[in-house]
Amino acid sequence: MKKYLFLLMAVFGLTNAYGEGVVLSDTSLSDDDVVSEEPFVAPQTTNTYQSTSSNSYVSQQIRPAFKNTLSNDSSDPLFLVGDNQFLFDTYISIFDEKIRFGESIGYGINNNLVVHANMLYQWDVSGHEQNGFSSTELGGTYRMSHGSNVNHIISDALFGLKLGGSSHVRTPEYADSSYYAGLRFGRQYAGLTLAGTVKSTWVFDDNRGLSYLDFIPEAYFRFQYDWHAGIGFDLRKSTNPHLLTNQEWLNLKLLRQFGNTQYVGRFDYEFESEEIQVGANIKILF
Repeated sequence: MKKYLFLLMAVFGLTNAYGEGVVLSDTSLSDDDVVSEEPFVAPQTTNTYQSTSSNSYVSQQIRPAFKNTLSNDSSDPLFLVGDNQFLFDTYISIFDEKIRFGESIGYGINNNLVVHANMLYQWDVSGHEQNGFSSTELGGTYRMSHGSNVNHIISDALFGLKLGGSSHVRTPEYADSSYYAGLRFGRQYAGLTLAGTVKSTWVFDDNRGLSYLDFIPEAYFRFQYDWHAGIGFDLRKSTNPHLLTNQEWLNLKLLRQFGNTQYVGRFDYEFESEEIQVGANIKILF
C-alpha cells in the first residue's frame, strides 16, 4: 500500500513540474511578443504629428480679437461698433467738378446701440460757387437681433436727423433739414456678408413734404491677406421726381485692412444721369 502511495506522489510531482514548465514557457513567449510589438503599438512619430496638429488647431482658435475679421471689419454692411469703441471715418470724393470732404464719428454705447455724427463740405471747382457745409447728421443704429450663428439673420433699426445745411447746395445731403428711418438685415458668414437696407428720408426745405425711399442690396466679400471687396445697388425712388429725381446707383469698393485701420477705394455710377463718382475712405477703429 505504501508502495502505491509513493508511486502516486511521484506521478503527481512530475505532472505538477511539467505543468509549471508549460506555464513558464508560455509566459516567456508572451513577453517576447510584447517586446517585439512595442514599436508598432506606440510609434513616436504618430504622437509627434498629432501633437503638432493639435497645437496648430488650438492656436488658430485662440487668435487675438484684433485679427478676427468679423469683429473689426468696419466696412462690412452689418458691422456694429462695439461697446465703448470709436470709429473715425475720413472721406473724400470727386464728381462733376466738385470735391467733397467728410468726417464721421461713431461711438458704441453698448453692444446693441451705436450713435454717430457726420458732416460734409463741398468745394465746387467749376466756379459755379456751389460751395458749403452739409447738414450735420446725428443718428444711431440699434441692433434688434444678433445672429447666434452664420445661419441666423441679423437685423438693425436705423434712425437719424439732419439739421442746417448750405443754401447754395440743394441736394438731399445738403438740405436745410431732414430725418430718416430704416431697417437693415442680412446674414454674415466668415468670407461673405449679404445685406439689404430699406430707408425712408423726409426732406424739409422750400418744398415741405419731399421724401424718397432707398432700397440697397449689398454683397461683401472677404479674401485672404485682408483684401475685401463690396458691391451694392442703391435704388432711390422720389415722391416728387421733378424736385428730386429717381436714381439708380451702382456702388463698388475695394479695401485693404491693416489691424483696425482700413483704406477704402470707391467707384459709384448712376445709370440715369451717367454720373461717375470716385472716392476714398480711411477708417480707424479704437
